Amino acid sequence: MIAIDPSEPGGPEVLRPVERAVPQPGAGEVLVRVAAAGVNRPDILQRRGLYPPPPGAPTIPGLEIAGEVVALGEGVHEIQPGQAVCALIAGGGYAEYAVAPAAQCLPVPHALTMIEAAALPETLFTVWTNLFERAYAVEGDVVLVHGGTSGIGTMAITLGKLFGLRVIVTCGSDEKCAAARELGADLAINYQTQDFVAAVNEFTGGTGCTAVLDMVGGDYVPRNLQCLAPEGRHVSIAVQRGATAEVNIAAVMMKRLVLTGSTLRARSVEFKGLVADELVRSVWPFVEEGSLKPVIDAVFPLAEAAKAHARMEAGEHVGKIVLTMGV
Repeated sequence: MIAIDPSEPGGPEVLRPVERAVPQPGAGEVLVRVAAAGVNRPDILQRRGLYPPPPGAPTIPGLEIAGEVVALGEGVHEIQPGQAVCALIAGGGYAEYAVAPAAQCLPVPHALTMIEAAALPETLFTVWTNLFERAYAVEGDVVLVHGGTSGIGTMAITLGKLFGLRVIVTCGSDEKCAAARELGADLAINYQTQDFVAAVNEFTGGTGCTAVLDMVGGDYVPRNLQCLAPEGRHVSIAVQRGATAEVNIAAVMMKRLVLTGSTLRARSVEFKGLVADELVRSVWPFVEEGSLKPVIDAVFPLAEAAKAHARMEAGEHVGKIVLTMGV
């Protein structure tokens, strides 16, 4: 098969098509003929040599795919060959074939194209587990999400509105703020020209927000805590501005705040399977009726994976970037 499997870390130019053996599904796994694969920021970090695959995962990047099941591993009965699925995987998506745990596969309904289906799993699993489970966001809550036009941000807006959240986002330009508002954000703050702490407090009448979903880290963390209402929850999912922060512990105590966070890639198949089951019950009806779709920014053929990474690193995208396999 054709795959993107760089032999050394580097810039986007290391993402060149190569030939690799088609993987074989093990027990509890399926082999998928990939139609499309989502591009995510962890792929960028892996390409740079900063985020190695977890033990047992392929060196081929790519954390989400959509395609047709063509072979079953031992013990797989709930999925049949020929079925269209999208899946969260620990690696291997930038290829014509990929192996996925059956427990992490979701059916592709008629309301989705394969490109849209490939852009769902990583952001949907991430937003659901962090905003709705770790931050306990419920109808009526005000939440602050940084990176409002990223894949995570656009999914948080879309999913948040379906579940009755009031969503505040930060973006890096007036154009991106306008795009976020068009998607349904209740407030979009240009962090280049506005103080997001002041804007959040003004929007909430000084009470603060219920939760913050933070992919920035570093010096944003103490500012995020200033945005939180008493009993508020701060959830870290990435550290783009640094993995350390100075926090006012007294403020945490006085406001009874919760600071938590998670990563997804290294979690067990059992955990991800439980999340998939929750998504099927709670979210997939919205997908099937067409009211939940990912925002697609750009689509590139697999051979142009370097261009896809360059676009993500330029920071101009709104929504998801997807690779197609030409099948």
